[in-house]
Amino acid sequence: MTLVREIVKDAAIGVGVADTPEGLSALHRSGCAAAIWRRQPLPGFQLWIDGLDSDVLPRSRVILRPEAVRDAASEVCDASGTPVGPERDRLVDDIAALADIFAGLMQARWLRLRLDAVTTNACRRFHIDAVTARLVCTYRGIGTQYGISTDGAEPRRVFTVPTGAPILLRGTLWPEHPRSGLLHRSPPIEGTGETRLVLVLDPVDVPEEEV
Repeated sequence: MTLVREIVKDAAIGVGVADTPEGLSALHRSGCAAAIWRRQPLPGFQLWIDGLDSDVLPRSRVILRPEAVRDAASEVCDASGTPVGPERDRLVDDIAALADIFAGLMQARWLRLRLDAVTTNACRRFHIDAVTARLVCTYRGIGTQYGISTDGAEPRRVFTVPTGAPILLRGTLWPEHPRSGLLHRSPPIEGTGETRLVLVLDPVDVPEEEV
């Protein structure tokens, strides 16, 4: 069987790297397939979250309005047994802030929020998500990996987003052309004993219950 790959001509392959959250708006520039807010996690927070038992890391999959994210994240932490304290407050505040930034950039009335504690090789193949755009922030563990490919093959060079740095990625439903030539994946960690904590946000036009 011959594998036929689609060649994407003049693919968007640019990656905007910003030192402020406002710089994430680079995703809307022509030819830009992704934008990264290059920030360093606070040492005290990173030590705290890295030291948590994986059983108390927050996990959730929910669709909600951006302004409801803070309360939802706090409730998820309560339900997961995430220890109360200033570090947890910082995590909740950051999730809410990223949701607000992302919703503003995408003009999204609703968001699909996912918090995953990952220990396997989930989404280990390079791909582009079937969404308009996606925000991914790895709070614990190795960050998202990405690379350029305009023919569907695995990227020759692979880059890793720093822990704690949000990345915005165009998906296959992005309305502008050319299509993205930037693929990404979750880093393969199965068997290493590592547990990643990953936040994923997608814009949602109208939830099913409102249709």
